[in-house]
Amino acid sequence: MLANSRFLRVLPPPATDLRESHRIGARDHTQTARHLRLVSVQTSGERGGAEYANVELLSALRARGADVRLLSDQPALAAGTEVAVTEIDLGPKIKRSTLRRVALGFPRWLWRLRQALEHEAQRKRIDVTLLHFKKEQLMSALLPRRLTGAIVWAEWGPLPRPLTHGPARLLYLAAARRAKLIAAVSQSTRESLIDVGVPPEKVVVINNIVDGDEIAFDAAARESYRRDWGIHDETLVLGCVSRLNASKRNDVIIDCLAYLPEDVMLVLAGDGEDERALRARAAPYGSRVRFLPTPRGYVQEVLSACDLAVFAPQEIEGAPRAIIFGQLCERAVIASGPQGATDMVLPGTGTIVSPAHDPRMLAACIESYRCDPARRAREGRAGRALAQARYERAGVVDEWLARLSALER
Repeated sequence: MLANSRFLRVLPPPATDLRESHRIGARDHTQTARHLRLVSVQTSGERGGAEYANVELLSALRARGADVRLLSDQPALAAGTEVAVTEIDLGPKIKRSTLRRVALGFPRWLWRLRQALEHEAQRKRIDVTLLHFKKEQLMSALLPRRLTGAIVWAEWGPLPRPLTHGPARLLYLAAARRAKLIAAVSQSTRESLIDVGVPPEKVVVINNIVDGDEIAFDAAARESYRRDWGIHDETLVLGCVSRLNASKRNDVIIDCLAYLPEDVMLVLAGDGEDERALRARAAPYGSRVRFLPTPRGYVQEVLSACDLAVFAPQEIEGAPRAIIFGQLCERAVIASGPQGATDMVLPGTGTIVSPAHDPRMLAACIESYRCDPARRAREGRAGRALAQARYERAGVVDEWLARLSALER
């Protein structure tokens, strides 16, 4: 039982294929989950891939019997799940534009987090405190051990460049000493942590959880959506599920339409502060570009209506769920750049465009798929097989429980 563990057992690095790594957790982890009390702290002011991935994880642990609680400034993230949420404001994410505000508010927000954890611990002793973003991770180093249980960090992408050198790097490494385990979402994320000095044995790769039974090609939805959009069977529809932030290169996907035939259409599904600018950029293309809200709970319907999944990464990406969604819906995936895609879009499942973020090159790649429906179908099937093997729900949950059960308090 986690709360009574007296040692830290270092497990071997996980295999890429979860059907193989599932051996780590081959035994029934139900007993471990039933004795696990986990509090996850995640305040970002955003609703993106990492935020939803955390809720998916908590929901899966809850389904196994774990006692989980999410402390978040975005309680709507857990809507439709059985994950209990406590709303908390710990200030903005650390960015260059927010550094002064974070520095001034840090003591107050640290005290607020401590009070929230005290409240949770009064109800039941906390075994694991799981933290996701840098501000909360820095705070965790200053919290009493009796209060937090084992500190675990989840890293959803490679370290930002400012944390790889100078005082910021030293501060990050000092805080990381408190973490018993750091779960990296991808191998590139793991390598970025090791490169700055985090001990390799502390960092493991654990894949995203995605329900491959729920997210699958839906023929009826394809017919319905395309009928509502008023398009013909011959129209090639590009599907992009993304956070609409300026850091994402969604502008490149819009711009590539200038080099594609009129019967190529783009569906941008997501939310973010860059939506207005993207709509203005897309205005010259009229009905060829459709904007939809984040399709949480029905992403498979939207992507089934599309013919290709297109992803435009930002400079730092971990393991984008948008790629996984496309693969599970049997859509070949085209990435406009390598960030986050290198280990996910394997040969025979899609294409990573080079040079990166070049609208003409992206258009040429899309055109090659437009002229080859057999390739689209073949690579779509291969992508689904890959995604099912890597992100299968039971295997990923077993991996988490195996890692957590090995932690000392």
